[in-house]
Amino acid sequence: MRCAEIARKTKESDITLKLSLDGGAVEIATGIGFFDHMLTALAFYAGWGLELTVKGDLEVDGHHTVEDTGIVLGQALKAALGDRRGIRRFASAYIPMDEALCFTALDFSNRPFLVFDADMPQTVIGEYDACLTVEFMRALAMHAGLTLHQRCCYGANAHHITEALFKSLGVSIQEAVRVEGARVVSTKGVL
Repeated sequence: MRCAEIARKTKESDITLKLSLDGGAVEIATGIGFFDHMLTALAFYAGWGLELTVKGDLEVDGHHTVEDTGIVLGQALKAALGDRRGIRRFASAYIPMDEALCFTALDFSNRPFLVFDADMPQTVIGEYDACLTVEFMRALAMHAGLTLHQRCCYGANAHHITEALFKSLGVSIQEAVRVEGARVVSTKGVL
């Protein structure tokens, strides 16, 4: 079973998460409607089961909630992958969302890195600050051991751009974590 359960409590957030890389129920409650929508899309396109509850200091703003969710989801993804034996490892996807086109390329290399090139034309999407997308992606990549490149090729609507980024991430993750054999896909022999 490629699953993980994480609980993390700080002065800024209280998070419980259950992740199954091979499917299951998706129940997400972060207190930020648009972020719930993006995480639901991510889980759907990644083929995950994801149960996530976040109680963050939203009276301050959404930053800690979004970043800490990325940390915990990254930790769970890393734990669920174990030694990464048999996974495809690399993947990429272009996803259009109306006028926006976004691209994700990733490598479950265990060498975390983020390249993020996606300007947001609007600063707020519902109660979600558009600048938090890069914070989530950075936290996820750093804690999952993921090399992650994301780019918005073009787009005029921050909602569409953000959604295409999350969906392309999900499609890429589903392909990259697919088990294709028993070997570690690395010339070093380990990831």
